[in-house]
Amino acid sequence: MPDETADIGVIGGSGLYDLPGLTGMREVRVSTPFGEPSDALLLGSLGGRKLAFLPRHGRGHKLSPARVPYRANIYALKSIGVRQVISVSAVGSLREERAPGHLVIPDQLVDRTRGSRAFSFFADGLVAHVPFASPFCDRLRPLAAQAARSAGATAHHGGVYFCVEGPQFSTRAESELYRAWGADVIGMTAAPEAHLAREAELCYVTVALVTDYDCWRQGDESVSASAVATVMAGNIALARATIASLAGSAGTTVECSCQHALANAILTDPRHVPYVVRDREGLLIGKYLPL
Repeated sequence: MPDETADIGVIGGSGLYDLPGLTGMREVRVSTPFGEPSDALLLGSLGGRKLAFLPRHGRGHKLSPARVPYRANIYALKSIGVRQVISVSAVGSLREERAPGHLVIPDQLVDRTRGSRAFSFFADGLVAHVPFASPFCDRLRPLAAQAARSAGATAHHGGVYFCVEGPQFSTRAESELYRAWGADVIGMTAAPEAHLAREAELCYVTVALVTDYDCWRQGDESVSASAVATVMAGNIALARATIASLAGSAGTTVECSCQHALANAILTDPRHVPYVVRDREGLLIGKYLPL
């Protein structure tokens, strides 16, 4: 049986799979206690590193941002041994200097979704409060920015990712409000993906591909899906090169606080955690609450 494990997970569009030097590609289907992932995982090797690719919206882009099975996606990657996740997503820019075609590696996240998304693996039967002051991995972020620049991209290290519900784009008043609040880019998928990655003790970084200026910029047409797709297609080559470079620099031995996020986060008395919860979430909590 072929090895069905991976070191690094990549969540994004299917166009990211076409990496030069990626070998041994095969499809693996994974079931989770939180339902089915967005699609099958695609596993391959790149320069000795094992990667797993997962199309966030499913192949053919069938799932809206609010319907992505975020828990199943993160759990599926964790279950095959992934410890580091590279998220690639399209965003609108709320700042003049972050122009379409640029890449942004955000360091902060503001969630303005509307409560329709499952934000935690832990609900009835177990309470855990993970630290989230730095929502994107402090170790991976500078490596991602360096990888993007090495790929030839104009890359901005740092910035606030403002996550909205979608699937509609912003009104002009909303866009101006988000700018006034200090946001730098706007997207629809970092929440709850980043939250769940932290609960799963995975290092997580977002490579945000700027496709437009949202609708705040005077004189520009308001953002449209077709315009986003056009710029996104141009950004894919930079994203691929960034992933390839980052996969090589991320390291195989991960020493990071992300990997121990649950160590002091579980408040529930182990004697009161139901066995059904231990069974469902054993992959995540087993080393802290042994059977």
